[in-house]
Amino acid sequence: MIVWFTSGLIMSLLPIDTVHGDHRIDRNAEPALSFDQTFAPVPALLATAGAPVRQLQHRMLLGRPVVEAQLADGKIRLLDARTAAPLPPIDMRAAAAIAGRAYRGGTAVPTIEWVERASTEYRGALPAWRASFADDDATRIYVAAETGRLTSVRTGTWRLYDFFWGLHIMDWTEHERFNTPWLMAFAAGGLVFGVAGAILLFMRWPRRRRRKAQGTGRTAA
Repeated sequence: MIVWFTSGLIMSLLPIDTVHGDHRIDRNAEPALSFDQTFAPVPALLATAGAPVRQLQHRMLLGRPVVEAQLADGKIRLLDARTAAPLPPIDMRAAAAIAGRAYRGGTAVPTIEWVERASTEYRGALPAWRASFADDDATRIYVAAETGRLTSVRTGTWRLYDFFWGLHIMDWTEHERFNTPWLMAFAAGGLVFGVAGAILLFMRWPRRRRRKAQGTGRTAA
């Protein structure tokens, strides 16, 4: 119970913006689309996608307009928004440039690693690139290889929060299952303790008051 309450207290004391890493990255580092740009027509984009498309989204990537085509099978393809030409997946250099643009800690050169498996630190889109910066917060920025989007940022504050989150929900391996048998047992036990305490307080408190009243009456007599 002490671990449960302590972990909840520590999580509530950590600013949520700092946990999300908003002090380390600018999520709007890419400029907005300009109204005077010329874009390829939708039929040309659909033809280049080469598969049934659920959604087309225009956005900027590394200073150029691109189209993110979400296919019916869940895959995503990047297209040049002006020519409808297909774009290659995000490589190491592009991932470093994307992370460097968003990073607020200066012009440090990150260490880039390829990520194919989910972990307790990252469960976003895969595969992805991990850009690690050598700052005092051990900042790591994850860039999706298919889209070039910043999917997650991890800092020392986030890791501290995640550690106590795992303790709080009593999932020490995945840190995401909040309906574990341990948590349900402790929650039920806490409810029983709370109800029992309220009942005991209700049963004992009036008796003490009546005893005091009786004692005062006898002394007066």
